[in-house]
Amino acid sequence: MINGVSLFSGAGIGEYYFEDIGINIKVANELLPKRAKLYKYFHPKTKMIVGSIMDKKINDEICRNIDKDCKFLIATPPCQGMSTLGKKDYDNDNRNYLIMYVLDIIDNFDFDYILIENVPKFLKLYFPYKEQQLLLTDLLKEKYSEKYVIDTVVLNAKDYGIPQSRPRSIIKLFKKNLEWFYPDKCDEISLRNAIGHLPSLESNQKSNIKWHFAKKHNDREILAMKHTPEGKSAMVNEIYFPKKKDGSRIKGFHNTYKRMKWDEPSPARAMNNGNMGGHNNVHPGRKLSGNAYSDARVLTLRELFIVSSLPADMDLPEWITDSLIRTVIGESIPPLFSKKIVETIERSE
Repeated sequence: MINGVSLFSGAGIGEYYFEDIGINIKVANELLPKRAKLYKYFHPKTKMIVGSIMDKKINDEICRNIDKDCKFLIATPPCQGMSTLGKKDYDNDNRNYLIMYVLDIIDNFDFDYILIENVPKFLKLYFPYKEQQLLLTDLLKEKYSEKYVIDTVVLNAKDYGIPQSRPRSIIKLFKKNLEWFYPDKCDEISLRNAIGHLPSLESNQKSNIKWHFAKKHNDREILAMKHTPEGKSAMVNEIYFPKKKDGSRIKGFHNTYKRMKWDEPSPARAMNNGNMGGHNNVHPGRKLSGNAYSDARVLTLRELFIVSSLPADMDLPEWITDSLIRTVIGESIPPLFSKKIVETIERSE
């Protein structure tokens, strides 16, 4: 068992399988109370500290609860407000410095393994450090190259047994006397193989299968998607295009109001995965008579759980809303993906 710390923990979705591989998160920190409450539901043994890591009292409490036996750190600091090289004005948004709070904790404790993960763009952002603007990889090398091996890469969940295309930047730091390998790649899993066995549902329909019930959508969206085939967007329909209440055309992109493809993994599930007008959010559907197609809806929760590598029949607290569980899944790394990344570390004696 390796004891660890989690920063910017969200609802703990990414850590869902950590206990199965001998990772015991002893202390976690999350800003938003509802996410923290859900984290505690999934990980009841973890000490959850709710509040901003920028608040000195919260930061001090985090540090007080990190024991010397905590040898693993996972952090996913938000990157809102950051920019690529073109923008240099970092002083007006404190969120730009959130990664620095992670580095402060790294400086003050003796972790064996550190995992920082985020969107792929994270590796292309510039961060303020000693009156410079450095890429994160260069910043980490400047600070930690004597103590740690620093390994940065972009990996896609679809290459590791998850039926979802979800690229993530993976930043690993581990002591030079240890090893931390990458998991083996495997064949992609298509939506057909992942969720094709589940019965069709239309808007607001229910089944007798746990979590397999359809969200209710408005009639205008349903009409547009009923006339949109697999892999296509309703935005290009000549007649049945997405419309506002007054009948005017909704503006959007080529991947809005778009159906997924049966023989590919799911596109990345974003936080708005419950919105048919979001990117690539609509069920692939099945051909009906005429020019109609079934399943004019977003994925059910059960389908979402499956493509996100969560248990299809997982338990949730009674107080949770559809919006919250969809959001926290959308903002998290798929948990089987993070499990495979972490389980390859070499355990120190």
